[in-house]
Amino acid sequence: MKQVINIYKKHKITIESFVTTLIRSLPKNYIEHTSVVFKKNPFFQVMYAVNSEFKQASPTFFRKGSEVESEGNDKKHYFTKLNLSEDGFYLSNPYIHYRTGKASISIVHFLDGVYYIFDCNLIELLEELKLIEYNSVHDKFKKSIYFLGSCLLALVAIVLIVYGGYVLVALLFSPSNDEFLNEVFKSIISITLGLAMYDLAKQIFEHEVLFHSFNHAENKQYMMLSKFLISIVIALSIETLMVVFKLALKDPTQMLSAFYLMVGTTIMFVGLAYFYKTIKTSHNKEEDS
Repeated sequence: MKQVINIYKKHKITIESFVTTLIRSLPKNYIEHTSVVFKKNPFFQVMYAVNSEFKQASPTFFRKGSEVESEGNDKKHYFTKLNLSEDGFYLSNPYIHYRTGKASISIVHFLDGVYYIFDCNLIELLEELKLIEYNSVHDKFKKSIYFLGSCLLALVAIVLIVYGGYVLVALLFSPSNDEFLNEVFKSIISITLGLAMYDLAKQIFEHEVLFHSFNHAENKQYMMLSKFLISIVIALSIETLMVVFKLALKDPTQMLSAFYLMVGTTIMFVGLAYFYKTIKTSHNKEEDS
């Protein structure tokens, strides 16, 4: 919603010019031609008329059907701060429509003593003007894939966490286990990986399913990836620690291999730090601009 509002504010003059010109080109008796208006302009979602006494003078027309009961309703509270332009138009700020639940704007046209109200789907209007790239069918399909993938990823994460807990509980009931240290580290690694995968699934679900944005902000993807990589590096560090302890206790002659493993893990830390610093600098520049 925030990105949609920003795009609207940036191009408000263009949008206002487009909708006012379009409404002027419509058949003058808008209410009698609602079917034609809806058919030719898919972003219009609601239409009705209000008289000079601010009483609704027509049924509320939707793309599919109408509501006669709303005729005669008092609409005065909507017109208290209405400032019409010289040519009798007013564009509202973006809001969430009470019926459709979608980002919308309202256009008011005062003509021959009657206020005509057009509620527009803001996303479809911006798409009509080529200000955003949005395809409802493709978007629903993509969201379905992300939803399925994130749910399966979360399921795998839960299995890993449960397995880590199972290993730890089993270890508590068998303290004489010769692989005590190995089992402890196995439990830690399993839980850490599970948490990392769950966090990744949560990030995908939030950014791609619930709050999908229309500006392709790469920083959000990088931040999501960095959080996952941090968890993975932590898990690798624990694994390295486990290998070092095992070799120190059982086979000290292989400590050189453990040293190389530690060097590799350290290089990953340095690479991750550089990656994180790069995306943070990029994010700060984007905020300043």
